[in-house]
Amino acid sequence: MSHLLEVKDLKVSFDTYAGEVKAVRGVSFHLDGGETLAIVGESGCGKSVTVQTVMRLNPEPPARIVGGSVLYRGEELTAKSDKEMRAYRGKEFSMIFQDAMTSLNPVVRVGRQMVEAIRVHEKVPAEAARQRAIEMLGKVGLPNPEAVFRRYPHTMSGGQRQRVMIAMALCCHPSILLADEPTTALDVTTQAQILELMQDIQKETGCGIILITHNLGVVARMAERVAVMYAGRIVESGRLSDVFYRPKHPYTWGLLGSMPDMQERAGSRLTAIPGSPPDLFAPPKGCGFAARCPYCMELCLENDPPAFPVGEGHDARCWLLHPAAAACRPVPPAGRDPELVTADMAPRIRGYLEAEGGETDGR
Repeated sequence: MSHLLEVKDLKVSFDTYAGEVKAVRGVSFHLDGGETLAIVGESGCGKSVTVQTVMRLNPEPPARIVGGSVLYRGEELTAKSDKEMRAYRGKEFSMIFQDAMTSLNPVVRVGRQMVEAIRVHEKVPAEAARQRAIEMLGKVGLPNPEAVFRRYPHTMSGGQRQRVMIAMALCCHPSILLADEPTTALDVTTQAQILELMQDIQKETGCGIILITHNLGVVARMAERVAVMYAGRIVESGRLSDVFYRPKHPYTWGLLGSMPDMQERAGSRLTAIPGSPPDLFAPPKGCGFAARCPYCMELCLENDPPAFPVGEGHDARCWLLHPAAAACRPVPPAGRDPELVTADMAPRIRGYLEAEGGETDGR
């Protein structure tokens, strides 16, 4: 089955004066029309770099695609020049950035920016482009769109600017909408309105959405599939129900455990993930999460785990999922709580793996 977008083993580095930053280290995922894929993870894990590489928005240099493939409708994008990619940006792919104020030109009226975006990709008269822009401003729920068309971005609120960004992104009816934390700076009410708007537009146009966010509540509302990213890699991916209720990676346990539960007693403490993400100037040799993982083994420090399939369309990169660990792996509890692991599990798994004669790499 061919997918609308397919990313395979993508590797992206940044060449700096201090050395090479390996920002994306072998990321693979796919997206189909009409579905929403959420990419979650801490700041600096490579989420934004990954989706910007799909549109080739990272300046090259210092960015450099080291390896991998980005296929859109079966066509390879990594080999295309910047000039060739201009035909895709805005027309086939559109992006909603997290800070609309810095993404819109503050000294150019909203309408002029939208008309320019339309006429770059379609040979339409200025008046037709103007009418389409006003129509889109109305569709995203802005009152009196004709007046908004003539306004400058700095005269608007954060929610209004974000709606303008969505209208601009949808002007050319793209097949894929990339949303990079589109509700970060918005209040809860406006956030809910923006998410509902994106869902309505998806139903109307059938576009696929890649949503980058830190907010797991937004993920639960918007996504069909989830990819959990850490240290430049996807460490767990699967359907929303699998990742939320049957998580298999210790990092996913930590993320879900840090969510507040309204049914917990007052004064209970949230789970915290100790330590900090690794420096991608010198990525760790083994598992990227090993230094912060309470179940870390020597094996984890030396060998990068492969993606173990744990269900239909669900996989995770963790040595705890090695077949040899099945005898001592506990059954995960129901609900969103982190999967329980016994204190003596790690040494027992190490014994199983050593008994196999060192067959631990899996690559």
